[in-house]
Amino acid sequence: MSNPKPESEDELAGTEQPFVTHLMELRDRLIKALLAVGVVAGGLAFYPGPGELYDLLAQPLIANLPAGATMIATSVISPFMVPLKILLMAAFLIALPIVLYQVWAFVAPGLYMHEKKMVLPLVVSSTVLFFSGVAFCYFFVFGKVFAFIQQFAPKSITAAPDIEAYLSFVMTMFLAFGLAFEVPIAVVVLARIGVVTIAQLKQFRGYFIVLAFVIAAVVTPPDVVSQLALAIPMCLLYEVGIWAAQLFIRHTKKPEDAADETSADVVKQD
Repeated sequence: MSNPKPESEDELAGTEQPFVTHLMELRDRLIKALLAVGVVAGGLAFYPGPGELYDLLAQPLIANLPAGATMIATSVISPFMVPLKILLMAAFLIALPIVLYQVWAFVAPGLYMHEKKMVLPLVVSSTVLFFSGVAFCYFFVFGKVFAFIQQFAPKSITAAPDIEAYLSFVMTMFLAFGLAFEVPIAVVVLARIGVVTIAQLKQFRGYFIVLAFVIAAVVTPPDVVSQLALAIPMCLLYEVGIWAAQLFIRHTKKPEDAADETSADVVKQD
């Protein structure tokens, strides 16, 4: 009679640390992340400078304003606070890879190997997708939206947008498109943790198309261009998410799950 198979050892056994040690490490990671943002902000303050950053952000709107039209500041401190906010926003986005690395370095020691294979690709891909959504909004959507809006502006009106209102609009649009481009990540996570199956995701495809257009109508300005520019990529990214979920589930299984599937395949072959 063969001896029973010994239970696999816990790969995290013996790696536990006191709670205070975790707090000290968290503090150190937060300090490093804040320093990274601060260093980038300091560099941007010297070059190109807060004012130039705002001019760069406002360029898609300025390019579509009538000749001689400019933006205005209706608050006394707006010319100072708005560029400063943009400086901090740009610094955080540029330093985001370092910030995410600090988060990853903090949680990685407490993860199993199969969990590390799952989390690290999600962190990297979600960052890339968020930046892709922001870039798509800035380089493509803004130009089309502002040109479309100016076509309907009466000739008797001189456009002079407020800089704070423009910043609020830009932040809302960046967040909307950045999160919309995270659709594949949401699909992969839901499928990986077992909330839905691949078959259910495929069946939900028609409902998601309707949901995408509803979301686009709510979060974007009331124009057709921006709504289509948000809804269509969401639908395409949903399909990408279904495809990615199939690959992701296959390559991030627990060792015991993979062993069980191998045993089941051998039994079927016999």
